[in-house]
Amino acid sequence: MEIPFLNLKRENERYTSEIREAVSRVINSGWYILGEEKNSFENEYATYCGVKHCIGAGNGLDAIRLILMAYMEQGVMQKGDEVILPANTFIATALAVSQCGLIPVFADCDITTYNIAPESVIEKITSRTKAIIAVHLYGQIAAMDQLKQIARQHNLKLIEDAAQAQGAIYNGKKAGNLSDAAAFSFYPVKNLGALGDAGAVTTDNEDLARIVRSLSNYGSDRKYMHEYKGLNSRLDEMQAAILSVKLKHLDRDNQRRKEIAAYYSENIKNVNIILPDNKDGKSHVFHLYVIRTDNREQLQLFLSDKGIQTQIHYPIAIHKQPAYSVSAGLNLPVAEQLQDEVLSLPLYASLTDDELHRIVEALNNY
Repeated sequence: MEIPFLNLKRENERYTSEIREAVSRVINSGWYILGEEKNSFENEYATYCGVKHCIGAGNGLDAIRLILMAYMEQGVMQKGDEVILPANTFIATALAVSQCGLIPVFADCDITTYNIAPESVIEKITSRTKAIIAVHLYGQIAAMDQLKQIARQHNLKLIEDAAQAQGAIYNGKKAGNLSDAAAFSFYPVKNLGALGDAGAVTTDNEDLARIVRSLSNYGSDRKYMHEYKGLNSRLDEMQAAILSVKLKHLDRDNQRRKEIAAYYSENIKNVNIILPDNKDGKSHVFHLYVIRTDNREQLQLFLSDKGIQTQIHYPIAIHKQPAYSVSAGLNLPVAEQLQDEVLSLPLYASLTDDELHRIVEALNNY
């Protein structure tokens, strides 16, 4: 029997009765946008992250855009300013910057954590730099202590792209509570996933939260009065209700992810495979378990022949994408090495022990 890279049907079946009850509640309410379900989830998620404010958004890309737009409305940054971000991440992080009229500046990555390298950030700072976006890639928190120090020294905003790190902890604080503002995606494959597109912004800054909330609703905080040129990017009632259900199970599901990752790390014994580095053994929530090998295509084909699906996150670093050809000449050796070596193994809470054993056995027999 084939082992899928991710079985979303099986993941969500565990909460079928609760989700159906939540969906029925929304349908029966007759209120589908900007209602009590959104308010309730925002309060729950703010409490979960340990912040004062959570603003639901349509998706993770918009969540980053809304943060940047709010800073532009505050006069913190303006079109043409630079924002530093890692080259090894999903392109949405860069797209948000570009779509705000800001300039993405790509930094290299740490070879052990795959996160943005603080030393590379320092090299990229210019007089036009206004912010750093730290992506907590694959579920592991970036080097936030060092990045905070850099941001303070250069008077920069520090923003978290926490799309893959719901529930991850760093020095006793959760992702979303480690910076000036944070963006989350609740795309269905995430550790906390909706049944459609959804996202959120978290922050302790009251004025920023107010502007983000207004911007997400056409730039309006009261009907037909528009203070800003905003977006239509609101977390709808249905997805909010579903997320409230799944939030109750997030810590348990993350614990299962950690157990699966620990099993991989303890039992994969192939010298041709480099395992991911888990800095403190606790905080990484393993949205993905990413190995490295210099013969990735052969390994992926070998596993496929044994009925084991894998994926590559990400096969082309952002500065090598056609959309960012202006940056193609950058020298970012670690990001370029990672794009050629990384391979993501199946990892999700409903993965069975038998499936896990089969995957490890195949890897060790390669």
